[in-house]
Amino acid sequence: MSKKKEVKFCLMFRDMWQSAGKYVPRVNQLLKVAPSIVKMGCFTRVETNGGGFEQVNLLFGENPNKAVREWTKPFHEAGIQTQLLDRGLNGLRMSPVPADVRKLFYKVKKAQGTDIARTFCGLNDTRNIIPSIGYAKEGGMISQCSLCITFSPIHTVEYYTNMAFELIEAGADEICLKDMAGIGRPVSLGKIVKNIKEKYPEIPIQYHSHAGPGFSMASILEVCKAGCDFVDVGMEPLSWGTGHADLLAVQAMLKDAGFDVPEINMEGYMETRSLIQEMMDDFLGYYIPSRNRLMNSLLIAPGLPGGMMGSLMTDLETNLESINKYKAKNGQPAMTQDQLLIKLFNEVSFVWPKMGYPCLVTPFSQYVKNMALMNVMQIEKGKERWSIIADDIWDMMLGKAGKLPGKLDKELIAKAKEQGREFHNEDPQSNYPDALDTFRKEMEDNKWELGSDEEELFELAMHPQQYRAYKSGQAKADFEADLAKRKADSVNCNGSLSLPQTVTVDVNGEKFAVTIGANNGKDDSATTTVSAAPGEGTALISPLEGKFYLVKNASDVPVKVGDFVKKGQTICYIEAMKTFNAIAAEFDGVITEISLSIGAPVSEDDVLMKIKA
Repeated sequence: MSKKKEVKFCLMFRDMWQSAGKYVPRVNQLLKVAPSIVKMGCFTRVETNGGGFEQVNLLFGENPNKAVREWTKPFHEAGIQTQLLDRGLNGLRMSPVPADVRKLFYKVKKAQGTDIARTFCGLNDTRNIIPSIGYAKEGGMISQCSLCITFSPIHTVEYYTNMAFELIEAGADEICLKDMAGIGRPVSLGKIVKNIKEKYPEIPIQYHSHAGPGFSMASILEVCKAGCDFVDVGMEPLSWGTGHADLLAVQAMLKDAGFDVPEINMEGYMETRSLIQEMMDDFLGYYIPSRNRLMNSLLIAPGLPGGMMGSLMTDLETNLESINKYKAKNGQPAMTQDQLLIKLFNEVSFVWPKMGYPCLVTPFSQYVKNMALMNVMQIEKGKERWSIIADDIWDMMLGKAGKLPGKLDKELIAKAKEQGREFHNEDPQSNYPDALDTFRKEMEDNKWELGSDEEELFELAMHPQQYRAYKSGQAKADFEADLAKRKADSVNCNGSLSLPQTVTVDVNGEKFAVTIGANNGKDDSATTTVSAAPGEGTALISPLEGKFYLVKNASDVPVKVGDFVKKGQTICYIEAMKTFNAIAAEFDGVITEISLSIGAPVSEDDVLMKIKA
């Protein structure tokens, strides 16, 4: 009698939250739920961190290094491996990372207790993945390399098979089929796994899929039949929808199909389920749109990933408000969220091939979605498609972050040439020189501790803007203000609280006064009051909503009051939907006022600066 094929489970705890909403639990909540996850007894692996996890810690005002060390510890003690999601050239963030920061990344994460680095590139450019194989091994981690699965005329079974072979021959310990949007077709996925196992039977294969479009259960069965070793799962109340297939259903299906799967301690399951619900009831539920709890086959066409859908529905609230403000001013009927969503999905399907078929995974899924949404917003306001293209999106289309899988549309090529933009074919890493010494000096100047294994240095270098806001206390103040607003709005729906109001947030003894606005047709985002002397001249108006920054990179020199600027010169940025949109001076002149603080929320039509010609 032949031995049953063993299939092991990985709980995607980080991704469960990211795919549902905007935030992940605080460290005290993570430590509370860890024993119950261990008690379930069915997991060989748990995804503990990576991706947006550490940025979220910083936004909470928490130290992410402390969070990772404490969170991974109980799993190690139970013999369960921990893994993180690594964006290759981008490390843990949306934008490319210098090589020396990438090298430090793996050393720090291994020291903190993370065993496996799941590395991917949203362009499937192996030049961005292969260096991480060496860095991970030097740091003592297992290198798992990902095939970012999508569905297009370019992304064939042969395409993915050859990519897997190249990564294995470059030293990858494991392969992951990262079906981040859940749109991989089951039979094709099975063929990819079969091809890999026939040539490299000893290489472990892990399958990751989101449930949203509806293929995931069939895909899990197909890849397991073909020889898959690990399956990523979620659990209630965060499974299905834009999240992952539920552990209970996957286990029952595979058991019936004759696979050797672990048993589940249901007492531990119910404890974990209850604690997750408790976290949602505490505050995380305010950031989980109800629509993300639903599966929707409309997601098949745009192919947007589950991890992005978590924040998308929250962000759409702001974008919808911006569109409707314009419509109200111009006597047009308001748009509903459903109408905006359908327009967005249609625009994604339209722009994706024109932008060269980048895999719809972080950060490129955000770039394609942001481009589509910006187009929709501009068209709804009577402007032209492609009228605002963020620098990060240009970098992707021009090849600075890696080679596009497909060809860029002629219209975009012509637009790039009109603007004097250069196309790239060099190794992407060469565009981002080493920078640790600069960040080390900044820490020394501020008398900040480098941290155990230089983990604080790493955090600053990986997330400069968020880390500085964390150290100043502004990050915690902004988060607490936003949470207070959402709670107030929830109460106000029942008619028991009057808005606007001002709340005072205490962060390490420093008080931040925050005004919470009512939804009265004006901007109702949480803002920290900023005082500035009024300047002469013409106001530079924000063309979109987001957060205000003077520079995009730490090495850039910000403009200041008194500086002379020329027409067309980039003088600040609006960070919206995780991309930095350059704002240029509209004429030659002197800056007489910078109207906002760094990181301050901005509404469309807000004054950013004043410039005197």
